[in-house]
Amino acid sequence: MADFTRVASKSEIPSGEGRAFEVNGKTVAVFNAAGKFYAIENTCKHQGGPLAEGELDGCTVVCPWHGWTYDIQTGVCPDEDDAHVETFEVKVEGDDVLVKC
Repeated sequence: MADFTRVASKSEIPSGEGRAFEVNGKTVAVFNAAGKFYAIENTCKHQGGPLAEGELDGCTVVCPWHGWTYDIQTGVCPDEDDAHVETFEVKVEGDDVLVKC
């Protein structure tokens, strides 16, 4: 069973942005959506674009390579039914952002 791993302080992920982190051998995109943190698989299912580098609009991230979108809460891609990304549990303890995967 995976444990939570500290990935950053809250201030390292500004509101409306994402950052990529290696957690237990996986590259995870962690987003700050108006003070609430979410973590998803960092790789777009279309052609492998880095989702953490995408533009965040509310709880939707747009892949910077070809514009596919993903809900950072659920991992669902409305562009393709079979193209969802994995989501990971996030918790904040004090100033620390932790991800479980």
